[in-house]
Amino acid sequence: MVQALAEAQAAAAAGEVPVGAVVTRRGQVIATAHNAPRALADPTAHAEVLALRRAAAALGSERLDGCELWVTLEPCAMCAGAIVHARIARLYYAAADPKGGAVEHGARVFDQPQCLHRPEIYPGIGEAEAAALLRGFFAERR
Repeated sequence: MVQALAEAQAAAAAGEVPVGAVVTRRGQVIATAHNAPRALADPTAHAEVLALRRAAAALGSERLDGCELWVTLEPCAMCAGAIVHARIARLYYAAADPKGGAVEHGARVFDQPQCLHRPEIYPGIGEAEAAALLRGFFAERR
């Protein structure tokens, strides 16, 4: 999660919402990313999606079997869907997102009967640091 938090800080420094993501496999980092929808002019350029794309390219497969995703904020519905399709084994996330999250809030994507794959979920890891980074980012913009 330390690396994901560093990615979130890089996003904030670039003026993006501070969310970072890291894909690992067997303890090795496969890919890292941070939010970049403004920089890339791409509404799908969330940290999770970018990290999954990079991991798939690095491994040469759209299925990220045995991989873990570490992210600083509860994934939204789009990212949760990407996690399902990538077949991520374990999802670790820091801060809950009651407004836009779709894991323990909102759509609860992994709880739907139509969900093709359900990762193991570990929330709250690094929550205080991630939440403070998000609060600080939005406080500066108000």
